[in-house]
Amino acid sequence: MPDTPIFQAHGLHKRFQQGSLQVHALRGIDLRIDAGEFVVIAGPSGSGKSTLLNLLGLLDSPSEGQLQFSGRDVSRLSATELSGLRRDSLGFVFQAYNLMPVLSALENTEMVMEFQGIAPEQRRERSIRLLQQLGLGEQMHRYPDQLSGGQQQRVAVARAIASGPRVVIADEPTANLDSATAIALMELMQSLNREQGVSFVFSSHDPLVIQRARRVILLRDGKLVSDQAQDPIERPEARERARRDGEARHALA
Repeated sequence: MPDTPIFQAHGLHKRFQQGSLQVHALRGIDLRIDAGEFVVIAGPSGSGKSTLLNLLGLLDSPSEGQLQFSGRDVSRLSATELSGLRRDSLGFVFQAYNLMPVLSALENTEMVMEFQGIAPEQRRERSIRLLQQLGLGEQMHRYPDQLSGGQQQRVAVARAIASGPRVVIADEPTANLDSATAIALMELMQSLNREQGVSFVFSSHDPLVIQRARRVILLRDGKLVSDQAQDPIERPEARERARRDGEARHALA
């Protein structure tokens, strides 16, 4: 593990005002996440999982406390600097997919790279290769409404990692998927974590998903109540597939 973590949080609080009621969503979170980790933030609905992910994804700011990204205090960064960090260092996978409906799977995958200023030929080549590796070679020119839920979520994963982020933030990425598709998506993320070194921080309340993480951070009522490492479940065929595809995956880095 590197000396400087990707995320370092000290005493994070987050409060929301809902009419006359103040909601205290996070209550004093202390947390460190290093490069190469595969972490799930777990807990029941209303525990603060999505709120914490929004802070880690630099989509929101804490009401109190300090959050550092790669040693930089994010509260001292301008809106332009935060936008640049999200574009160049973070990838996002949302439970609602958030694909652009007027763009094909290939165009959705290319989108962030276009914002990064990557040449058209390079981003097209990288997107095609990645979609093929994710089993979407025959669907790359289809639009989101022509794809199944599992296929849309794989496009979302392709979009998240195509730009070469340091970490992927995934908020309940399997919530709209059946069990088999959810497990397949988790195995895909495990493979990307092993073979490309992409860090993953995701939320879930599904035990079938949680047991595939290497570290489980448990929230309850906005508080961190447990932070434990574990041996993840990985199917033997997934490990064999990862070894077989290793060279191709490294070419994407």
